[in-house]
Amino acid sequence: MTDPILTLSGISKSFPGVRALNGVSLELYAGEVTALIGENGAGKSTLVKTMTGIYQPDAGEIWVAGKVVTLPTAHSASAVGITAIHQETVLFDEMTVAENIYLGHAPRNRWGMIDWRTMRAEAKKTLDAMAAGIDPDIKLKELGIAKKHLVAVARALSIDAQVVIMDEPTAALSQKEIEELYVLIELLKQDGKAILFISHKFDEIYRIADRFTVFRDGEQVGKGLIRDTAQSQIVQMMVGRAVDQIFPERTAAIGETVLKAKGLSHPTEFEDISFAVRKGEILGFYGLVGAGRSEVMQAVFGMTQPSSGTLVLNGQTIAPKSAADAVEAGIVYVPEERGKQGVITGEPIFKNVSLPSLRKTSKSGFLRLAEEYALARTYTERLDLRASSLSQDVSTLSGGNQQKVVIAKWLATLPKVIILDEPTKGIDIGSKAAVHQFMSELVAEGLSVIMVSSELPEVLGMSDRIVVMREGRIIDTLDNKGLQPETLVRLAAGIAEEQAA
Repeated sequence: MTDPILTLSGISKSFPGVRALNGVSLELYAGEVTALIGENGAGKSTLVKTMTGIYQPDAGEIWVAGKVVTLPTAHSASAVGITAIHQETVLFDEMTVAENIYLGHAPRNRWGMIDWRTMRAEAKKTLDAMAAGIDPDIKLKELGIAKKHLVAVARALSIDAQVVIMDEPTAALSQKEIEELYVLIELLKQDGKAILFISHKFDEIYRIADRFTVFRDGEQVGKGLIRDTAQSQIVQMMVGRAVDQIFPERTAAIGETVLKAKGLSHPTEFEDISFAVRKGEILGFYGLVGAGRSEVMQAVFGMTQPSSGTLVLNGQTIAPKSAADAVEAGIVYVPEERGKQGVITGEPIFKNVSLPSLRKTSKSGFLRLAEEYALARTYTERLDLRASSLSQDVSTLSGGNQQKVVIAKWLATLPKVIILDEPTKGIDIGSKAAVHQFMSELVAEGLSVIMVSSELPEVLGMSDRIVVMREGRIIDTLDNKGLQPETLVRLAAGIAEEQAA
């Protein structure tokens, strides 16, 4: 066996309250595709950012061509031959294709000026070699997603990258475009490139990968040759843990249907979505990246508008045109991106909590600070918020405490249905336990909870029923009685039962 082009050894990376990577290793070989596999939150994105100079590891070494390197910037990663092609291409729409390909390393003439003629000629040469059929002089914005991916690959070739990282590259492509990408990957292999391919789609992995590495909870738990490994073995590595008894016991009586969705569709995000959540129930939604779970919830909350379908809340048809309409009806949404969508940074805790309930805390058009404080105190105490005072800037809180502020904000509106999108993402174990306990208390009080989660133990430990989504559609809805994690992974990844036997 030849030596790997790139080796990661003992890489660790921590963030406040979260250990994202714990002593992981990875080897990439010339002319081979290595698939990086793992659940959402397994540490794959953190590893890619470490490889491309965006994050600096807390421990461990990176070897390229037999030498230890440090990658303090993205430019330094590019300089040693590492490039990444992301699901959403990082290119510039107002620049030409040639300018995008040679951005940062354009050929120069003897006076140090950009040699435009040479740049266009070299770009055309690279694109023609790829059979891309793209004019190097047109602006990038004139291209579709698939062609933009080709430009990103051409850029990688132009800097003579030896390591090409492809992060969910087929997520937005048609089947024809995916087949074209497979051909391109074969060309890259023939050119001696080492490719790291990140995908949740097992058919893709088994179609193009030579090797695999599996991450779970920030650790490497398995690796090997694809040809020697059954899909069921990889699934077991991915989930490889029992759902233990860290989740609270729940004795809530499940009652009548509170919210029913029927035939919800969106032109680009999801199709024919139907489900129902009952009083006192936690309805889990599970799926892999791109499954469309969050997009469905945002439509239910009025953030986007479905093209068809209906919502019925307590027997009444509703059609929220905005988040305000949904809140008024009794539906609230705790988003996955709490820092961007859930809290207003620069403002104190009490103002964040009281914001949707200003009618309760004002009189004759004037806010009453004492009532805002009282409202915020009531709900933050229920969640055991840890802060110096309610006047503390919400941006200074830990991730877990920010999550508690977002939940408190919506509970103060006295909703009928609360949607929790990745409710424990990026928070420490203690805060996770507090959120889980509070979810149990909510359903015990008769609330209906919809929980979107990528963590299998959480889905299995907290849900009464589980909706599994894949590629914008509901695959199955299962009663959570004796469910095995492998069952959910197979459904979410589209693995046939007989293949995993």
